[in-house]
Amino acid sequence: MRALIRAIDKFCMTHRRFGIPRLMLYVIIGYAAVFFVSTMDRSGLIAGFLAFQPYKILRGEIWRLVTWVFYPVNGAGLSGSSLLFTALMLYFYYMIGTTLEREWGTPKFTIYYLAGVLLNVLYGFAVYLFTGPVLLPPYFLNSSFLNLSMFFAFAVLFPDFRILLFFFIPIKIKWLALADGVYFLLVMLQSLIDGNFLYAFFPLVAVLNFFIFCADDLLKLLRPYKVRASRQTINFKKAARRHKQEAASRPYRHKCAVCGKTDTEYPTMEFRYCSRCNGYHCFCSEHINSHIHFQ
Repeated sequence: MRALIRAIDKFCMTHRRFGIPRLMLYVIIGYAAVFFVSTMDRSGLIAGFLAFQPYKILRGEIWRLVTWVFYPVNGAGLSGSSLLFTALMLYFYYMIGTTLEREWGTPKFTIYYLAGVLLNVLYGFAVYLFTGPVLLPPYFLNSSFLNLSMFFAFAVLFPDFRILLFFFIPIKIKWLALADGVYFLLVMLQSLIDGNFLYAFFPLVAVLNFFIFCADDLLKLLRPYKVRASRQTINFKKAARRHKQEAASRPYRHKCAVCGKTDTEYPTMEFRYCSRCNGYHCFCSEHINSHIHFQ
């Protein structure tokens, strides 16, 4: 798993122009457009035309490989009363997606999101192979679990981020993520009890990209806090002392650990230090979100 992540980080570092900038903005716009069309189309034909259907995909309707992401979570023919809920949901996931893109960089976030789409599609085709040439429910694949995988990643990276539940109850994002994890388990358990074995493992597959990309961060979060904080504090203090001792012998204050740019050569460039790297490592603004973390 770590070898795969290192390979992805290396690819992102050497292909900084890869990916779709502001990807979540396009996803939100597409979802909102389909939502408004669905509210007017009471027959549900338009939304159904975008739903994931392997039977029709194999017969040439290949756009369904992507357009299912925009399929309304609550199905076609939505009522106008759900406008507020949908608007809040889209804003929430837009905030999460753009934050992850700033944290990881555009290449890595694009790979993360597309990996989630691919895993969902592969599982959908696996279900199709077991069920035979029949039409799946149009809501079988939608963006709910895919977006929740982003939510889990956000909660691991920023566990103490607070939101207002019901607009007035402050709660840390990690507790909401824990509640969603319990919800995932209940969905799987209920599907197993009902004998729907093909759907039972769908939530797990849908967030498999989260476990691939965030396994190390999740393990660090689950370790005892005192041990983790103490080790990081000690390493940081040692590195800070070493940094002060070396500062007097070099003609610059900041030097990027990736490209070697210094604040002397580029006085207008912004330099930052990565808190997720072991040690005291400086990066320029071009590499702060796209470097391989020192472990």
